[in-house]
Amino acid sequence: MSVKKAEIGTGGWKEKERGKEERDVIVDTVARVMIPLAQLFALYVMIGTEGAGGGFQGGVIFAATLILFGTVFGVKRGREALPEGINAILNSLGLYIYAGVGILCIILTMGAVEYLNYGGFPLPIEFALRRGYLVTYAVEVGIGITVATVFASLFFDLAWREDVIESREASSAVASARREADARSGAQGGE
Repeated sequence: MSVKKAEIGTGGWKEKERGKEERDVIVDTVARVMIPLAQLFALYVMIGTEGAGGGFQGGVIFAATLILFGTVFGVKRGREALPEGINAILNSLGLYIYAGVGILCIILTMGAVEYLNYGGFPLPIEFALRRGYLVTYAVEVGIGITVATVFASLFFDLAWREDVIESREASSAVASARREADARSGAQGGE
């Protein structure tokens, strides 16, 4: 009988008795099916409605799919799927989209209004549609990208840090055992 223990970031189930990793086919298959569907749902939440709202919620759902990927297939493989450099670029891009649309609207209305007027953006469609398109497609997607990358970065940084701490503890335990063995051999050699 083998004892199995679930560990975050190990890439499936770890079998303790034989000392080798064995992947759980059901968990892998469900994750492979659910991740793309959940990402599609996140996109729908971000831009599928006509009104404002949904960028934060869609970003959280998208980040949850990245966290699920890292949990099921391993932190290392998850970090390979979304490298830190790409994550930083997307994080900045989302913020620039969100802030850029707002600043452009302020500049293009030339301060004629005292609030952020998305309808003042010069698009060849009527006022209400301009506002709806800018808020829904530009601002909400910018918010969603930023939220998704920040939450994914938090997960990967914390999970990566845990792996580093565990490897340091293992290497310090090995070094401590070597020192003890050297001390014993030195004490036996001196007698």
